[in-house]
Amino acid sequence: MREATFTFRVDETLKTEFTTAAKASDRTGAQLLRDFMREFIRKEQEAAEYDAWYRQKVEAGRAAVAEGRTISAEEVEAEAAEWRKRILSKGNSGKS
Repeated sequence: MREATFTFRVDETLKTEFTTAAKASDRTGAQLLRDFMREFIRKEQEAAEYDAWYRQKVEAGRAAVAEGRTISAEEVEAEAAEWRKRILSKGNSGKS
């Protein structure tokens, strides 16, 4: 991998405090900045992947609605009520 130099301006106080903190962690400022950059890239990639997944799910939901593959809120509530009834009856079956 080819290396490149990254030069930027920063407030002198911030640079001094950062360098001091880096030394206290037995790291160089450059090591920490590389770590921060890698972590930032990783987080951005994860966010982009999640965004793509979420958009796909939304589009799938929209397609389901357009095709009429939906159930009403009443049907959902009825199914949930049946599920709760089954769960509660299983939990009470061992009690006297």
